[in-house]
Amino acid sequence: MRHGCGKFLVSSVLAGLAFSSQAIAHPDSDQPAPPDGLAVTSVIQAGSGDNTYRSVPEWGQFPEGRKTLGPTHGGVVVDKQGLIYVTLDKPPAGEKPVGIVVYSADGKIVRTIANDLWGIHGLCINEENGEQFLYGAHLAGKEAVKLKLDGTVIWKIGVPNESGKYEPRPGKDGKMAPPAYSPTGICVGPNGHVYVVDGYGQNWCHEFDEHQKYVRSFGGPGTEPGKFKTCHGIALDTRGPKPLLLICDRANLRLQHFDLDGNFVEIVAEKLRLPCSLSFHGDHIAIAELGGRVAILDGNNKLVATLGDNPNVKQRANYKVPPAEWQEGIFNAAHGISYDKDGNLYVEDWNASGRISKMEKIKAEARAE
Repeated sequence: MRHGCGKFLVSSVLAGLAFSSQAIAHPDSDQPAPPDGLAVTSVIQAGSGDNTYRSVPEWGQFPEGRKTLGPTHGGVVVDKQGLIYVTLDKPPAGEKPVGIVVYSADGKIVRTIANDLWGIHGLCINEENGEQFLYGAHLAGKEAVKLKLDGTVIWKIGVPNESGKYEPRPGKDGKMAPPAYSPTGICVGPNGHVYVVDGYGQNWCHEFDEHQKYVRSFGGPGTEPGKFKTCHGIALDTRGPKPLLLICDRANLRLQHFDLDGNFVEIVAEKLRLPCSLSFHGDHIAIAELGGRVAILDGNNKLVATLGDNPNVKQRANYKVPPAEWQEGIFNAAHGISYDKDGNLYVEDWNASGRISKMEKIKAEARAE
């Protein structure tokens, strides 16, 4: 990753990396790297077949005046023009807040927006009557928000008290504490209804209509099918005959389908590595897994590739891994993810210094297999 002053942070690749990843000597070379992995400092190739990727080293400028990107605990989306939107968390001490950084495909900062809304956790983008909008699960503000692409706020939805799930509760000091509502993901249905998952709170998914009026809640805490243990991310799955909600049930290590009325349909995938968020490209799904990996499922929801599988168990789901210990093309705590139109992937790690990675999809004629 690079910052705005042009200095670079170069990650070294340790010898002996296997884990479905192959080091290659240069991004334009199809020749395998020499056996000594220490000779390679730039690019990692990972995946297989139609899901083969290579890392793009040093991708992404830092906001002006920052020595790091700043804490990343959020989401990534890509608009129709190919701009990448990345949410940032609470700013480092003494630094100005940044809500969303907007990047071009080459990693240059185009602008920053919504700087008073740092701490957006889940993010999605939706086109309505020819205009694109950002929807965020604003964890820091305990609300859902709709924004224009320039960061202008359209509306906010606060705690869904109508659900009856969020009665005030006694705090440790004897005073009444605020409701335990901590939204982590958001998506928009075909009819404009908005779905917000309360993954860090009470584990319900809440539905609101196109006028931001509360409709219903479904799910709730538990381990049985249709229940959640950290319903962390949510996306609209349009691959089948009718659209469905696909929800990351993180601590239960699975993905679950629900219909648009909140009825449980099926468990889509199990035994994942703490799935956080999802992105679709054609009939494939890319899953950011907090356990140091990106998983890719095909149209039959079968695992067909993994990217950046971290061999160091101590780095998986570890917020405090410092930049000096990052490995090129290897994820520590994949949290946010998005495809672009060409199938390239942008991945945000949950990290105190802030980490965004680009994985470039390799075309069939250029693969080193």
